[in-house]
Amino acid sequence: MEYVGYFASILIGVALGLIGGGGSILTVPVLVYLFAVEPVLATAYSLFIVGLTSAVGTVGYFKKGLVNIKTAIVFGIPSIIAVFTTRAFIVPAIPKEIFSIENFILTKDLFLMLLFAVIMVIASYTMIKKDKKTTIEEAGEQKFNYPLILIEGAIVGVITGLVGAGGGFLIIPALVILSKLPMKEAVGTSLVIIAAKSLIGFFGEGGESAIDWQFLFTISGFAIVGIFIGTALSKKIDGNKLKPAFGWFVLVMGIYIITKELFLK
Repeated sequence: MEYVGYFASILIGVALGLIGGGGSILTVPVLVYLFAVEPVLATAYSLFIVGLTSAVGTVGYFKKGLVNIKTAIVFGIPSIIAVFTTRAFIVPAIPKEIFSIENFILTKDLFLMLLFAVIMVIASYTMIKKDKKTTIEEAGEQKFNYPLILIEGAIVGVITGLVGAGGGFLIIPALVILSKLPMKEAVGTSLVIIAAKSLIGFFGEGGESAIDWQFLFTISGFAIVGIFIGTALSKKIDGNKLKPAFGWFVLVMGIYIITKELFLK
């Protein structure tokens, strides 16, 4: 299973580099099902892997001038505050046994995996649907819808803190629609936001378990190789055309997690 996990780790990076968002949503299932990492710890590890991989991925976008610093700050600040607060206070405060009904016990691990699966289903919808608004290249002066940007930034931060996903599938449409960024610039800016909030969220972890740094850097290394591959492929392949197919894959994975966690244990 380890070798399958390493290959899957490369695919995480490939997806991030190729379609700009959604790849990180594979990280927790890879850690839990292929490397047998406990779900709560997996969400923490995911933050580090996604954050470091995204940070490396931003280099090329910075060189091409495809990162909007002002937008990254406006969207990123509420998101960073939310993810740090979630990891430092909310996740540790969730009881190990939330409630029980007859033979069913909703544990902290089960709650996080089910929440993650629901997020996967929502993410798959945003990838599968055709949204003309997110493909329009806007020209002219940039305009901010500050209230909506701040609210969405905070929501994405909480989601990232709880389930360890970068939230690119939510950030990119928000940057295009609310900040009027061209798609390629939205992808580059999204990676900066994901890197900052994921790494800060990871270091805001309450410290429930010891960190296996060797394992973390190994998986991160494979994911970084993947993001270089994905970035190279993006020059030849339109990531937007692959996004619906990837969305269907994410949908199937989400349904599988719900089924496995509720009925196959």
